[in-house]
Amino acid sequence: METEIVSILFGSFLVLLLIGAPITVALGVASLISFLYLGENPIKFVQIAFTSVGAFPLMALPAFILAGALMEAAGISKRLINVAESLAGPFTGGISAATVMACLFFGAISGSGPATTAAVGMLMIPAMINRGYERGYASAITASSGGLGIIIPPSIPMVIFGIAALGMAPPPEAVEKFGTFQSVSISKLFIAGFVPAFLIATSLLILNYFMSKQRGYKGMGEGWSARNVLCEMYRGFWSLMAPLVILGGIYTGFFTPTEAAIVAIFYTLVIGVFIYRELTWASLFQSLEATTWLTGRVLLILFTATVFGRLLVENQIPAIIAEGMLSFTDSLYVIWALIIFFLLFVGMFMETLATILILVPVMLPVAYSVGIDPIHFGVVMVCTLGIGFQTPPLGENLFIASGISNISIEQISLRALPFAAANTVAIFIIAFFPQLSLWLPRLLGY
Repeated sequence: METEIVSILFGSFLVLLLIGAPITVALGVASLISFLYLGENPIKFVQIAFTSVGAFPLMALPAFILAGALMEAAGISKRLINVAESLAGPFTGGISAATVMACLFFGAISGSGPATTAAVGMLMIPAMINRGYERGYASAITASSGGLGIIIPPSIPMVIFGIAALGMAPPPEAVEKFGTFQSVSISKLFIAGFVPAFLIATSLLILNYFMSKQRGYKGMGEGWSARNVLCEMYRGFWSLMAPLVILGGIYTGFFTPTEAAIVAIFYTLVIGVFIYRELTWASLFQSLEATTWLTGRVLLILFTATVFGRLLVENQIPAIIAEGMLSFTDSLYVIWALIIFFLLFVGMFMETLATILILVPVMLPVAYSVGIDPIHFGVVMVCTLGIGFQTPPLGENLFIASGISNISIEQISLRALPFAAANTVAIFIIAFFPQLSLWLPRLLGY
């Protein structure tokens, strides 16, 4: 039965893609065909789709998209990006490098890949196009950098991993063989994500430099100067304070990452109205309109992708693949390679939060059994699933970048593949060298 349903599910999905159906339609129709083949009541399709947006952390998505739109209207995003461009602007591919750094800055506010892509992309994609960048390249570097939003804290997927892993004790055999494992906490995961986030950002910057050099994308005409950097930091003081306010509130326990989305909106409104005085009623309504459009587009994909993923889970496909994949070797490096490639594959088809909730109970015991630290495993898992934001068919960042730049998903996807490959190399380094993730939490006494 599992073989038949997989053939029907993926077969109909691929056929629909080949005849030019939108990805949302392909996911939805393939899932519906599979439901009918299994004799399920089609109303279950609607129920699963409806409940897919019921997760409390997911409520942060529209709020952070709104915060990003308001930051653009209020002048906060512009000042953050000016700071980033003052650091990277004069170099080859400077403005695209500034896009990567701006995603790091904004990721420390949003905790969401799509929200980071939306906030930075609405300003940086048009700016890159005006500087002579190809639309596809500008969209691809933004979509690829947007994945940093779920690695740099605060990270919604890390919160979900922490919740899923909290009640899972390591097997006694693993404790006997490897000793006591450290406990899982969301604070540890947040701190452990800092170095991997900067490593992945560095891989993007290196690839961007060589690709920009090949394509002839120059930096700003004026040279780099510390005075210019300090001036931009002074002008953007209140903008730079936004990540500190959000992270400070989370770490001190004043609010959760989801509540931080509302704090981000309130902070942006105060700065935009009373300090920068650039936020108007017209721009406020434009921000609400952009939020509605982008959120609706992402949620439509989420509806159908969740049903698609649920069919896989109910037929035990992820569990069968994971168990079979990890049963034929005891080499730690081979197991890491299998885990990463498996997560890359699953991340192409399933929404990140659902994937974490589904696969942590399956894969964390396997990680324990080969001596992998749970915090290290959580960081690698989130980093790997972050690539799913920039790879079709699910790739929410691709859809957002496509909407901003007004070019097809296919054009962006082809140009995003080299960045996905660079991210994958960085993830292998993070996986093979656990101290990259674990030294900072230990340094801070966790």
